[in-house]
Amino acid sequence: MIPYATPAEAEAALGRAMTWAEAAWYQYSAAMPDSWLHCHTTFILFVIYTITPLPLVVLEQFAPSVVLPYKLQPRVRLPLAASLRCYMEAACFFPLAVGFQLVSYPAAVKQILRTRMGLPLPSVRETIAQLVVYSLMEDYLSYWIHRLLHTQWGYEKIHRVHHEFTAPTGFAMSYSHWAENLFLSIPALAGPVIVPCHITTQWLWFSIRLIEGINTHSGYHFPFSPSKLIPFYGGAEYHDYHHYAGGRSQSNFAPLFTYCDYIYRTDKKSRPSDVLSWFIFVFFFQNIYVTLSRRSYYNIFLEVAQNKYLGYRYHKLKQAKLKSVEENNVEKKGGSTVFNTRKD
Repeated sequence: MIPYATPAEAEAALGRAMTWAEAAWYQYSAAMPDSWLHCHTTFILFVIYTITPLPLVVLEQFAPSVVLPYKLQPRVRLPLAASLRCYMEAACFFPLAVGFQLVSYPAAVKQILRTRMGLPLPSVRETIAQLVVYSLMEDYLSYWIHRLLHTQWGYEKIHRVHHEFTAPTGFAMSYSHWAENLFLSIPALAGPVIVPCHITTQWLWFSIRLIEGINTHSGYHFPFSPSKLIPFYGGAEYHDYHHYAGGRSQSNFAPLFTYCDYIYRTDKKSRPSDVLSWFIFVFFFQNIYVTLSRRSYYNIFLEVAQNKYLGYRYHKLKQAKLKSVEENNVEKKGGSTVFNTRKD
C-alpha cells in the first residue's frame, strides 16, 4: 500500500511530477494491500497459461491445414481431450499457489524477495538490466536441475511425467510432477532474490518466462519464430528434439538460451552460426544499452581509449619527426647517428 494520501503528497515525496505510468500505478495500488499485489503474480500467470496455448490448440483441431505445415511432428495429432486433461491437471496448482502466497507473504516478500511495491517505478534501463540478469541465472540453474532430472532415479521418479508428451503442446509446459514444479521454481526466483526488484518487474519477468516456456513446448516452428531472430535462443525446434528422444535424451537441456548446452557439449540440432550470432547479439545489446543510458561507462571507456590512442600516435609521430631532424643535422655536419667518426 502506497503511504501517500494524495498524488500531491506522492509527488512531494518524489521531488518531481509523477510520470503517466506512476500516476496510473498510484491510482491502482494506493489503497490495495501489498499482500494482494503479491498474489497478482499467480493470477497473471494463470490467465497467460490459459489463453496463450489456445490458438494453436483450436487451429490444430478445427483448421489443421493452416498450422500443420509448421508442426515439428506433423504425424502426431494430440486429441482435444488430452490437451484439456493436461490443462486441468496443471491448472489445479494455481489456487494452491495463491494460498501459499498469502501464508508466506510476510517472509517471502519482506525478508527473502524484498519486493518494492510503491513509488517510484523502475526505469526502462533498470528493468532491462534486471531481466537480463534473471534470464542468465535462471538458464544456468535450470540447466543443471534438468540434467539431474535426467539421471535414472530423477527421470523414473519425477521427470517421467513431463515426458509423457513426446510431441509437446503449449499446455505441457506446466504439466509435471509436483516436485519438479517446486524444483524448477527455484531458478526463476533466484534472480529476484539476489537482485530485488519492483513488483511490476517481477510480473513482467514471470510472464515472459511463462510465455517463452509455452512457445518452447508449442511443437511448432513458424517463419517468425524467435529462434530465427535471437542468437542462442533454443525455441520449439530445439526443445522438441529433447521431448522426442524422451528418457534417452542427454542433450538440449537449456530452457531459454542454449549457451550451457554449447559450453558443456550437450547441444544437438544447434545452428552452426550460433557463435558468430552470439557476438553480434552482444554487440547489438551493448549498443541498445548505450542508447538508453544518459552517460554510460561504455562511452567513457571509448573516450578514454580514443584519447589514449591519439595521444600515443601523437607521441610516436613527434619522436619520428625529432629523429628525422636530428639525422638531417648530423648528416650536414658529416657525422653519424650511430657513432661519431671525427677524431679530436
